[in-house]
Amino acid sequence: MPGGNTRSSLWAAPYPLSITGGAGCRITDADGHSYVDFLGEFTAGIFGHTCAALEQALTAAHRGGFGLSSHTPYETELAGELAARFPSIELLRFANSGTEANVMALAAARLVTGRDRIVVFAGGYHGGVLTFGQGNAPVNLPLDFAILPYNDPQAAAREFAASGDSIAAVLVEPMQGAGGCTVGTPAFLQALRELCDGSGALLIFDEVQTARMAPGGAQELLGITPDMTTLGKIFGGGLAFGAFGGRKAAMERFDPAHADPIPHAGTFNNNRLTMAAGLEAVRHHLTPAALAALYARGEAFRAALNDLFADHGGAFHVTGMGSVMNIHGTGPDAAIRRDRLRLLQFRMMERGFYFAARGLIALSFPLGEAETGGFLDALDAVLAAGRARPET
Repeated sequence: MPGGNTRSSLWAAPYPLSITGGAGCRITDADGHSYVDFLGEFTAGIFGHTCAALEQALTAAHRGGFGLSSHTPYETELAGELAARFPSIELLRFANSGTEANVMALAAARLVTGRDRIVVFAGGYHGGVLTFGQGNAPVNLPLDFAILPYNDPQAAAREFAASGDSIAAVLVEPMQGAGGCTVGTPAFLQALRELCDGSGALLIFDEVQTARMAPGGAQELLGITPDMTTLGKIFGGGLAFGAFGGRKAAMERFDPAHADPIPHAGTFNNNRLTMAAGLEAVRHHLTPAALAALYARGEAFRAALNDLFADHGGAFHVTGMGSVMNIHGTGPDAAIRRDRLRLLQFRMMERGFYFAARGLIALSFPLGEAETGGFLDALDAVLAAGRARPET
């Protein structure tokens, strides 16, 4: 593998951790070190690293046969569960990742509207071929993108005034996950809803990360209904998963019996193992009570982190929503901010707590008060030790 890597987000100089096992909210590396996992597989690992009920669901599906070259009852039931949670979804299709879900949602928007232009936002990430953290990435799909500033309704209004008749869709995250957990303001997201209504463009909410915020995702909390929604990560019950859905007028084109159908293939779109795990996850783990409790725990933890950073001089701050958040370095020098954050990650790993090098934290169900309290105590010690060292 080039660089010994097949997933760029995990690479780190001089070399990344190699994790050999995990249970609950703890992981163990190849050298035998144990860490409390505050990364949660970049938000996909909401169930922790072991879950007896998910194991049983997978085992039952496997014993009943997998790769059966046909429709299965699992997919019908999971589709019904997801449609019931998201009022924006009247019809849906399954895929294998959030990337695929977003690609197909954009294809649908372009074919249904007969337009080509796609509005996206700087800092956005919608998959490996739809990433806009540093502008239009060279691996992105060759589409007509308008890359606008996030949380700027005026910029969006100017784009629609200039190009509204050619805009097929607006693709937006209610919170930019890979973009540092920047939360979209209700005014900004509502403005996008109104601009799409006025122009005939489709509003697509990428809820691959934010679906955990409530049973109906961030759109439920916002009270804003998009035309299409893309999903991934948690709804696969620990397996690779994607889904896209929306209004019947757009999605019915995927019916193979339609007069002008949109093709959508994929050997593993409806694979029995993922469908079974997803059904178990939605019915028994991603419950309204569980998601509400995790959201509240995340809000309290982020507030405690910010209080602690402020008490120690404000070298860092935390942004986010609910159980997903990102630590940022402060100050005018980008290189210093980056180095401080990396050093903070190393110091916390020394004390047995793991989060992403870029500062991402995603809480999982197994993380409780003992773990979050331990994280805060360790962070307090790290920050105190850092302030005690003379500047060099």
